Amino acid sequence: MRTAFLRHVRRFPWVTNVTLYGCLFAGGDFVHQWFSHREKMDWSHTRNVAVVAFSFHGNFNFFWMRFLERRFPGNSAGMVMRKLLLDQTTAAPLATSVFYTGVSFLEGKDDITEDWREKFLNTYKTGLMFWPFMQFLNFAFVPLYVRTTFTGCCAFVWATFLCFSRQSGDGTAGAALAWLFPPEKSEAESTKENSNSKENMDVPKEAIVASKPAQK
Repeated sequence: MRTAFLRHVRRFPWVTNVTLYGCLFAGGDFVHQWFSHREKMDWSHTRNVAVVAFSFHGNFNFFWMRFLERRFPGNSAGMVMRKLLLDQTTAAPLATSVFYTGVSFLEGKDDITEDWREKFLNTYKTGLMFWPFMQFLNFAFVPLYVRTTFTGCCAFVWATFLCFSRQSGDGTAGAALAWLFPPEKSEAESTKENSNSKENMDVPKEAIVASKPAQK
């Protein structure tokens, strides 16, 4: 199967890479909603994320990888660092900006730059803790014809973070970690809550009647 997949990628590099990237990116939104334990999936949001991923992110990444390889060919340390520097100072902020403004546009928001203004800087700084390491592996070890697919695998995780940040986070890694691993309540807090709940249940009927206003 691996051989057949690689043969297919070599034969249809654009279609295969862009399709896999778009599906993985949209899957990140699905995972975000699933982890959020929502009663009902918001498929319209997943659709909007998929539209942005297929129309821009997948295509841009495919041609961007080829541009970098033509401009800085090979996987020597110097070439890899040049690709990495240009990628993180040009492609990364552009891709983040398109995500925030693109999804807001598809949702019909009046101000499509609101989320971008509030969360772009934090998101970009968080990305610098993730993408340089992933792209270093990509540029150094992954063949060109599957680099967009590799980026899509990384974008699956990143899209989960982006969707969380856009809907309920602030673009920081700390907020995402608090969402994934909510702090457990201490034993004292749990005991106090249970005690308060029990006291509310044990209120005598006379007190309830007394609290009602007298009827004329």
